[in-house]
Amino acid sequence: MEARIQEAVQAWLTDPAIAEADRAEIRALVEAGDETELADRFYRDLEFGTGGMRGLIGAGRNRMNIYTVGAAAAGLAAYLLRCGEAARQAGVAIAFDCRRCSDVFALRTACVLAAHGIPARLFRELRPTPELSFAVRHLGCAAGVVITASHNPPGYNGFKVYWSDGVQIVPPHDAGIIARVRAVSDLGRVPVMDEGRARQAGLIRDVGPEVDEAFLQAVQESCLSPEVCRRQGPKLKIVFTALHGTGGALIPEALRRRGFEHVIEVPEQSAPDGRFPTVRSPNPEEPEALSMGVAMAARENADLVIGTDPDADRMGVAVRDAAGSYVLLSGNQIAALLADYILGRHAERGTLPRDALLVTTLVSGGLMKAVARSYGAGVVEVLTGFKWIGQVYERCAQLAADGRPAGTCLFGAEESYGYMPCMHVRDKDAVSSAAFIAEAAAFAAERGRTLIDELEELYRRHGYFQEGARNLALTGPEGAARIRSIMAGLRADPPRTLGGIEVRTMGDLADGAIREVGTGRPAGRYDLPASDVLVFTLADGTQAIARPSGTEPKIKFYVLARAADADLQRARTLAATRIAAVLDDLVARAG
Repeated sequence: MEARIQEAVQAWLTDPAIAEADRAEIRALVEAGDETELADRFYRDLEFGTGGMRGLIGAGRNRMNIYTVGAAAAGLAAYLLRCGEAARQAGVAIAFDCRRCSDVFALRTACVLAAHGIPARLFRELRPTPELSFAVRHLGCAAGVVITASHNPPGYNGFKVYWSDGVQIVPPHDAGIIARVRAVSDLGRVPVMDEGRARQAGLIRDVGPEVDEAFLQAVQESCLSPEVCRRQGPKLKIVFTALHGTGGALIPEALRRRGFEHVIEVPEQSAPDGRFPTVRSPNPEEPEALSMGVAMAARENADLVIGTDPDADRMGVAVRDAAGSYVLLSGNQIAALLADYILGRHAERGTLPRDALLVTTLVSGGLMKAVARSYGAGVVEVLTGFKWIGQVYERCAQLAADGRPAGTCLFGAEESYGYMPCMHVRDKDAVSSAAFIAEAAAFAAERGRTLIDELEELYRRHGYFQEGARNLALTGPEGAARIRSIMAGLRADPPRTLGGIEVRTMGDLADGAIREVGTGRPAGRYDLPASDVLVFTLADGTQAIARPSGTEPKIKFYVLARAADADLQRARTLAATRIAAVLDDLVARAG
């Protein structure tokens, strides 16, 4: 091992402030001679980035444990104290999901904040991430923390920070918090107040059921077709699976309040369990995750299957078609259906603002964007990450409050199964989204149609849009170096063709420039924050995007294509063939 890693291991083993169990875990690796694992645990400090912190649970500086979580909480506390007395008094709301150690990390966060004199409002039971975003604003907190690794495998956990607006931290707060987290060098000696003392001093207080009720009321008040839900709700049958996560705490009740009387939960997946024993991955983006829900729907002859990830901010959907089979919808297809329903209902009711906006990301599909423009709504594209969507919502709301309208945000969505159909949350929200997709299904049923019928009508009207993606997982220090090398190679020598189609331009979000690939001449600019993302636009309008993940050790490649063919089956084949060829070339370039 490198000398610096050996020194870090030895420092951990000899630090009396590290609990014996955590030292023993590392000592066992040393005795086993597992240098690869030791290097991965100590080659760096677990990075606190613009999205917070996420990593494997375990002992070591590059793992999620009470010491790294304590350092993150101490950095947040230091930043809040610099923001003034009002921020300190407003305190921090804290929630957690079903994962191993989530409740322990949430309590450690509260106790570290308390040691800095900052009140913590702590959910005592697991709750969806969107409720944390809601609670920050509802309780008037200065910030929020949710302990979750979202849809990652069971071995992971994370620490996600929100600001007073309910949005995940963005500039300048992200940089300020990151700097103070990195300044915490002695992980074992972060100040921690005893829970009992903190509660006695009023520095830790529980969040009660009144916040659940306020959140559920806000979800219900967003309903656009209450009469339709009353008529169709008793007829539609919905299967719901929480995939062992937090969704079961609120989503079945939200659906019932919307008017849907037949909500059937998958019993094997309803109890919170951070091991996720019935699925390979608790990610509704993956078809296997909803397989038990689909099987139950077939037995129950249900109309709709809804599944959510562990912290209930992402939602997957399957719909029964005319033949009785269940079709799994992609994130982009769900987003297009929700966009069409929300904008369409506002248009029919005469409540569609002239400055209506759809807010989405560069890597999200084109159908939702085409749908929005067909209603006269503007489309705002931002960087990947729902915090940027939430930031647009908050900025527009603030400008409107100051009498300077900049647009009315009606729907936010990203391709990775995240949607924001309401203003009461500033993050992706599977609770509200589940209510809205059921409402859209009811509205279709009122006209003798299904969501599959609605989707095919959108394709006939706007063209067939399809998207594809591939991930290369590259772990450890060697993987991080390889990801940097791949991006550097694409910048220095951009592909002239992808999938046999000429590449016209390369957009580099690191400097905002868009250049012609053949000549290098300027072809435009992005008005977005700098980010390590490359966008290749092909001669037929297809876009290929390369982006290192901000939360996982992988590089992601996306392809967005459109096939204008009246025969939908032929269009699907054309788009799929084009996407596969482009992805093959990108992966080959990555070596």
